[in-house]
Amino acid sequence: MSNTSIKVITPRGPAKGRIRPPGSKSLTNRALVCGALADGPTELPGALDSEDTQVMIESLRRLGVRICWEAADLLRIDGCGGAPEVRQAQLFVANSGTTMRFLAAVLAALGGEYLLDGVPRMRQRPIGDLLDALHALGTEAKGQFDPRLPPVVIKSRGWHGGTVQVRADQSSQFLSGLLLAAPLARSDVQIQVAGPVVSRPYIDMTIRVMEAFGVRVQTLPDPKGGCGYHVPAPQRYHPSRFMIEPDASAASYFWAAAAITGGRVCVEGLSFRSLQGDVAFCRCLEQMGCRITATDHSITVEGGTLRGIDVDMNAISDTVMTLAAVALFAEGPTRIRNVAHIRHKETDRVADLARELQRLGAAVETTTDSITIHPRPLHPARIQTYQDHRMAMSFALVGLRQPGVEIENPSCVNKTYPRFFEDLDKLFT
Repeated sequence: MSNTSIKVITPRGPAKGRIRPPGSKSLTNRALVCGALADGPTELPGALDSEDTQVMIESLRRLGVRICWEAADLLRIDGCGGAPEVRQAQLFVANSGTTMRFLAAVLAALGGEYLLDGVPRMRQRPIGDLLDALHALGTEAKGQFDPRLPPVVIKSRGWHGGTVQVRADQSSQFLSGLLLAAPLARSDVQIQVAGPVVSRPYIDMTIRVMEAFGVRVQTLPDPKGGCGYHVPAPQRYHPSRFMIEPDASAASYFWAAAAITGGRVCVEGLSFRSLQGDVAFCRCLEQMGCRITATDHSITVEGGTLRGIDVDMNAISDTVMTLAAVALFAEGPTRIRNVAHIRHKETDRVADLARELQRLGAAVETTTDSITIHPRPLHPARIQTYQDHRMAMSFALVGLRQPGVEIENPSCVNKTYPRFFEDLDKLFT
């Protein structure tokens, strides 16, 4: 599909069925880094093949790491043992925040000279807090044109280790990047987090993936309520066969489809014990009036009469737009708060979300860190997606009930879910 293409969504009654979304982008990219650094072959069954993971794979290949697809969803990585063949490279990361932030830290710890760049939107996404931490660890790391924005230039002789402080109130990926890189240091690394942490479940995910590859991370108690981590170094990542769960953020669209249409959808391969915090999105739907049924291997949502809720979505912010779509069909307003950091994602997900909700007829109020949606009678609209995959997938859900919804540039879903529209159709056949 070209950038000017349009996807027309047609209401088709209640969504019904069972579905297994593709592998988690967040788990795939974390496991790719760990597997690339391991001292032997790693397999990733269930791995996601999408633009974001392709960008990570290509960047690692440019460093000399051998990675191949052995099946449609099975990746094999021949790890470099923490010593990649290439120590000088220019890497293009498109608009993949995980690739930019994880590799900036890992390459600084490995040592060498690198330039990391991306699309124009990536050049607007903040990275200064991570660069400050890399500088404190002895790395020359700076923005090529703006000291706190990509492109990022890295010149490093590796990390000696020591104590570093980092802020994680704009992105948890800064902290995740430091954690992934810390085992490569020549001596222990202690990371102190200054201030609040957004999307904390993603930090827990990072640590659990590292542990699956044989690396120890110690969480430090903080009597002031903050957090810190101690990573013994040097440590080796060990080869692993690491199963990638279905993507919980992607699953949120199918659960929301059941809520919006009054249907019943079972997502297979996920449970409330998942490594991914976004399964908690189902609890939001439960508060809104849906019925949730969970097993060790699936979570089912059955739609009901929807009511607005007031919810802190800091920990599951990738599902903010999904909940906003559901809120259009609820009785009473829905307030989503503590999500200022999503203004720095693929687009400004507060301002642009509000604009498209209003285009459909909703009344919307925003603050720096919140959005409140007042349902009103909806009308047909052509939705701008701002090259944001989550904008396209979330607003497509509105068209399952409201006639006349058209999605501009639907191919932007390729970033994380190339087959999204085909899989959505399966719930109505």
